[in-house]
Amino acid sequence: MSGVFAGEKHWASLTAAALAAVVVGFASTILVVMQAAQAVGATEAQQASWAAALCYAMGGLTLLLSWRFKMPLIIAWSTPGAALLATSAAGISYPAALGAFAVAGALMVVTGLIKPVEDAIEHLPPAIASAMLAGVLVAYVLKVPAAASALPGQVVPLIIAFFAMRQWKPLYAVPVVVVLGLVLAAVSGALKLDGFAFAFTRLTFDMPQFSWGVAVSFGVPLYMVTMASQNLPGFAVMRASGYQPPVGAALVTTGLASLVMSPFAGPQVNMAAITASLATGPDAHPDPSRRWKVSLPYVIFYVIIGLAAAGFVKLLGAMPHDLILAIAGLALFGPLVGALVAMLKEPKDLEAAAVTFLVTASGFSMFGIGAAFWGLVAGLLLWGTKKIARAL
Repeated sequence: MSGVFAGEKHWASLTAAALAAVVVGFASTILVVMQAAQAVGATEAQQASWAAALCYAMGGLTLLLSWRFKMPLIIAWSTPGAALLATSAAGISYPAALGAFAVAGALMVVTGLIKPVEDAIEHLPPAIASAMLAGVLVAYVLKVPAAASALPGQVVPLIIAFFAMRQWKPLYAVPVVVVLGLVLAAVSGALKLDGFAFAFTRLTFDMPQFSWGVAVSFGVPLYMVTMASQNLPGFAVMRASGYQPPVGAALVTTGLASLVMSPFAGPQVNMAAITASLATGPDAHPDPSRRWKVSLPYVIFYVIIGLAAAGFVKLLGAMPHDLILAIAGLALFGPLVGALVAMLKEPKDLEAAAVTFLVTASGFSMFGIGAAFWGLVAGLLLWGTKKIARAL
């Protein structure tokens, strides 16, 4: 492979694009992943394992797929999936959560292998899928005002900085807020770093436990929200950049990786959407046929972060809890706005989307199955009924 990378004259731009994608992808939502891990009782070592395993998978799969298909296939973790777990983890044990990750990965493999299933998911009403995502995210974003009330001196400046950055450089709003949050916590004396030291991260291994209730209430919604909010937009970004992505191969590869890495944890790996735009355009390389080489610095950066993941987890975890909630909620504000816009885009689907959103956001559960699944079921039932009525 070294010969393939030799002779490249645009390593500076490729490296800059990869670094931007890594910084935005990692710093923007690592706190959401940590919150998800904590919601199912993960220890600090297990949280670090989640971060490291995801980093290795994202970097390695990006290099593998990009090299195989000679196009910049950027892999990321499922931020909506992490938010789903963080907001609906009541009663879910740590081993059961790992089992749900495996189920979601297996469903992704099936989708990639069976064309009719892939087509069915691709034709899922966008308004319904977006409404389910919005219902998951809104509960998290609503924690920001409460955090601001609890820690006004630290959270209010973050909110101001966040919206100021969104007017100037929206992609870097959350990374800037993370750094600012650390600075404010340190200045106020609230950053608890007793005995802190960076060390190589060790992966933990825990056997997944398969539970029908958790698989349906979390595994299936994790799969659906990852497909709707990560994979499909990720493929759309690729097409907008002039590439024809290998949909089946990408779904099978990321699904298998998610399945295999479930004992080490991490909600899901999938196609990147927002960060992919940083590495698939002309800023990365003027020649579209050579942009896939961005995968080499991408994997190097993520391996470095993965090795130091325990230190990052400990550093970020040393911040006050309300400050963490505020940063995580701000990180999900952009995806929430996008989901709400998509949910309201089609007037004829508005009622079904509203029902999906309300049921999902309610936290309602029945038969041990959580609100995201029931929101999807309720919305699809109403959507199907109205479609039949219009046909008659």
